[in-house]
Amino acid sequence: MPYSHPAERYGRVYVLRIGHRPERDKRITTHVGLVARAFGANGFILADICDEHVMESLRGVLERWGGVMHLECGVSGRQYVRKWKSEGGEVIHLTMYGLHVDDVIGEIRESQRPKLIVVGAEKVPSFYYEEADYNVAIGNQPHSEVAALAVFLDRLYEGRELRIEFPGAKLRIEPSPRGKKVVSLE
Repeated sequence: MPYSHPAERYGRVYVLRIGHRPERDKRITTHVGLVARAFGANGFILADICDEHVMESLRGVLERWGGVMHLECGVSGRQYVRKWKSEGGEVIHLTMYGLHVDDVIGEIRESQRPKLIVVGAEKVPSFYYEEADYNVAIGNQPHSEVAALAVFLDRLYEGRELRIEFPGAKLRIEPSPRGKKVVSLE
């Protein structure tokens, strides 16, 4: 059965992307934003820099494929974390150095506090490790931040995010055992 949005059950979830380097990370950061949307996050924040190419790509997907997602860029990542916590939210930093996701996901899921998921690019400053309520590892091996975010959100939402029906969609994929079928809803 489709869910309108997992946040109705699990609370507000935003993704904060830190360390973005426009010359190197454009595709990866765009994919972090796409995963955030597709896997049920309510917002995507690009910290410390505003890369209009990334934001434009995300707005285009929202326009064609539907959904409502808060997008913001150029804000201080540190200030955003401090404000989030001061307003009662919790911060979850995804890092291969953290506690295994299976050991903490139940506790995180039970909390009704708004969740800010921090996803790094380059070397993450110690500030984020120290300010996080949870430093969470999907595994303790090097891996992609895109994969880490997808696995974390899937565990958080218990798979419910995979059946979201996005409001305002102009396009929808019709599942098919072979080939591609995209339906225009206009």
